[in-house]
Amino acid sequence: MCQQTIAPFVIFSAAQMGNYNMSLDVELYYEKDLQEDNIVYEANITHNLNRMATQAGLYYPLWRATDVLAVKQAGELIPLLRAGIKALESNREYFEEFNPENGWGDYEILLSFARAYLVACEGHPYSLVYISR
Repeated sequence: MCQQTIAPFVIFSAAQMGNYNMSLDVELYYEKDLQEDNIVYEANITHNLNRMATQAGLYYPLWRATDVLAVKQAGELIPLLRAGIKALESNREYFEEFNPENGWGDYEILLSFARAYLVACEGHPYSLVYISR
């Protein structure tokens, strides 16, 4: 998995405590020659935002898209991400109530993450989705 930082809200997946992964990694990729770098998008966000994501309808599209929703291609996420972003944008004050007390993540980080992921999905609708929690 590539460790390239693509946006200021990225928190590296190397931040682990024991066997507990502290973040969500998402990747969009194409199956090609195994010698090539097939990843067209990757991002990482703290698990501390999953309560806010749940309230916005983004938990399953972000955290559980491949195992629970059975998403294979990025294009399948587009309507789900749009709906979640619309929910976040519609009531900022409500969603800010779910900002983690420990300061790791906030409303703006989740909104930026979801927007960037949507743009990537729109740009690569036939790419495959990989999620690591």
